[in-house]
Amino acid sequence: MMKSIVAGLAGTALLATAAFAQAPTATTDKAPTAATATTTSASDQWRISKMSGVKVYNEANENIGSINDLLMDKNGNIKIAVIGVGGFLGMGEHLVAVPYEKLKFVNEPVVYSGTAATSPPGRPATTTGAATGTDKTATATTSPASKWYPDHAVFNASKDELKNMPEFKYSE
Repeated sequence: MMKSIVAGLAGTALLATAAFAQAPTATTDKAPTAATATTTSASDQWRISKMSGVKVYNEANENIGSINDLLMDKNGNIKIAVIGVGGFLGMGEHLVAVPYEKLKFVNEPVVYSGTAATSPPGRPATTTGAATGTDKTATATTSPASKWYPDHAVFNASKDELKNMPEFKYSE
């Protein structure tokens, strides 16, 4: 019985190999179309999956929160950005919904000219140059175009104004 099973499997493997080795025959003058992989460059577009967690700053370069979610209409147009304000590691965070078109996205890092001790969280610390005594800001090695998401967003409100907005809750 075992020999029959092994012989059957071996025969099937041989037939499958012979079938794949045969050249296709065309019955029409047209050559068969093969599926080809295309590579496109989308340097002016961002991946939605990467937008969650993008920091949001106000016009004074103060960190006021981060994007938690983006909500779109049935046509696929993004209408609302849900921003998490306050809290620590997601605990005690206040979610607010702001119109997406009110956000301004920026690829360049936030310009910061303070001291290293007061550098904003998540931003490069400034250091004093030994020879010149001038402030230098560390630069990122990843180019903005290769990240597939912006460096940060700008929304014209203070952290307190956002905390005082009505809390956003997902419907059940």
